[in-house]
Amino acid sequence: AATAVTATGTGDSVLNICMDAKHHKKKPGPEGQLYGQCVLWKDNACCTANTSLEAHEDQSYLYNFNWDHCGAMPQKCKRHFIQDTCLYECSPNLGPWIDQADTSWRKERIRDVPLCQEDCEQWWDDCQDAVTCKANWHKGWNWTTGTNQCPQGTMCQKFKFVFPTAAALCEQIWSGSYLYTSHHRGSGRCIQMWFDPAQGNPNIAVAQYYA
Repeated sequence: AATAVTATGTGDSVLNICMDAKHHKKKPGPEGQLYGQCVLWKDNACCTANTSLEAHEDQSYLYNFNWDHCGAMPQKCKRHFIQDTCLYECSPNLGPWIDQADTSWRKERIRDVPLCQEDCEQWWDDCQDAVTCKANWHKGWNWTTGTNQCPQGTMCQKFKFVFPTAAALCEQIWSGSYLYTSHHRGSGRCIQMWFDPAQGNPNIAVAQYYA
């Protein structure tokens, strides 16, 4: 898959693929039973129904990651993290941004996916009063208990102090997986975390544009 991803030319090779990561299917396809917020991808998904269900659990076996590491994360904030998980696990339209990863649990990751401004701003608005102790959630946790805990010497504080802007949140939290853009939903120039599946998947055209 690595060669296909870096291949330039028509760009077809990156247009309908699943990354080589922990829970992704080898190839995208229909998944009738996708759960909850992941249902947007049921016509063509890189995730299984089981993965979509686990994406909604507070302490899911997907990564043993605890959203509530500084106290309970408000539901209006958590729904954005669930949506972010669904996009990452289920979307077959992230090909242009797949990159090599140097971790034991996945060979590929996404980098600089151009997020629509509204998706990022709404995420920040709904999460500004949630509490965390770290700006980069990919690394640096204390995992001695089997789940992520705040490392010694860190302080739990509101998102709005850890991430002073929406761009800081979207770009830092998963170490550069997302890129904050000034493009708007429906522009065909940015990936939507949220969309109305009845209108079709807008991210197909976005992947084509960047491919």
